[in-house]
Amino acid sequence: MTASFDNCPKALIRPVQYRDLDWLDSINTETGQIQGNSVSISFKEQLQQVRRWFGLLKFLSWFPNSFQDHFRVYVAELPDVSGNSLKGFIKISPFNSGRSTWRVERVMVKSSQDQPELLTNPKGVGSQLLRYCLETVWEARTWVLEVNINEKNTLALYRQNGFQPLAQLTYWLLEPELLQTLAQTYVELPNLLPVSNADAHLLYQLDCVSMPPLLRQVFDRNPQDFKTRFLKGLCSKWQQWFHQKEVAQGYVFEPQRKAAIGYFELTLSKDGSQPHQAQLIVHPAYTWLYPKLLAQMAEIVQKFPTQSLELISADYQHEREEYLEKLGAHPIENTLLMSRSVWHKLKEVKRDGLHLSEMLQGLQAVPRTPIPSRFSWLKTPINTSENNTLPSSNHRQDDNKSLESSEKTDQD
Repeated sequence: MTASFDNCPKALIRPVQYRDLDWLDSINTETGQIQGNSVSISFKEQLQQVRRWFGLLKFLSWFPNSFQDHFRVYVAELPDVSGNSLKGFIKISPFNSGRSTWRVERVMVKSSQDQPELLTNPKGVGSQLLRYCLETVWEARTWVLEVNINEKNTLALYRQNGFQPLAQLTYWLLEPELLQTLAQTYVELPNLLPVSNADAHLLYQLDCVSMPPLLRQVFDRNPQDFKTRFLKGLCSKWQQWFHQKEVAQGYVFEPQRKAAIGYFELTLSKDGSQPHQAQLIVHPAYTWLYPKLLAQMAEIVQKFPTQSLELISADYQHEREEYLEKLGAHPIENTLLMSRSVWHKLKEVKRDGLHLSEMLQGLQAVPRTPIPSRFSWLKTPINTSENNTLPSSNHRQDDNKSLESSEKTDQD
């Protein structure tokens, strides 16, 4: 096994091209059938969209804009006997608007019987794809990703490349019968307001206070992350219409503190083909909002085809997990949130003709007159009282002698 690790060939990593989309669709379908997670479904929908707009997205990736990294995928080519040179791909995207934190959305490697260690090998294709992104994206100072705890090979790949766990996330499923029961206990919240770009600062404060300091530092968000640009909002509206989805948002405003204490976002399926998805943020000091906000979301869900609701909770949100357990929600998936920091080494520029004498010019001695000081280098201390009296008495004697000599000269 060690010999095969050492002899692992180096893959050619390049940006994705249009001819690679069929292979991406096939390997995503194979992995989706084995794992059966929602990540494969969302990636399949994105591939269908990219096929129509691949030329435009390729053009937009050449200069800064909102869609520059909409589909940033790199593929790895490795010569093979069967003629199939594509062995894996990686998809990345910026996590925040400042582009200081990036996200690894997916890493997939197609292993074969001849080379089964392409994913778990520290020098394999998976590690080469990750290392390429870590070295290429100079803007990134921190990388984050989310991986299922049951995917042992993928988890080992991330650990081998320096990723450390941040938090454990649990995906909960609320059945339609449970949603109907919650909708019957619906009580209208008086301070529930719609979300707009003017509320970005309030949502940013709520997001900061709802997570530990370490996650806040890793995410590195700012109020711009909670604003929706015009072109991006227009594109999301078109995607919602094409995929038969609708998004509902709202937040609870506290008028005394002038702060947002709760926020929810619902992604609703109009045709009932997929479960509804929810994102929920609650201030840690206002945990009584959990039943009210869930009842509010259950009331909205009743207007659409009958389907279950997916909700996420983290291990540092103890109140939410306890409430969902008491409510009767079912945990369907456990994932691990991981991160890694990156420091890019800058190349040192050497100047020609730089000598040691030029570097040490500031250390050369400069000739100057010494400055006298009142402290002497003598070992015995000086009595200041004697010094003050002796010169005065001598000075008086000299004055008397001078007066006598002057009187004699006058008499003569």
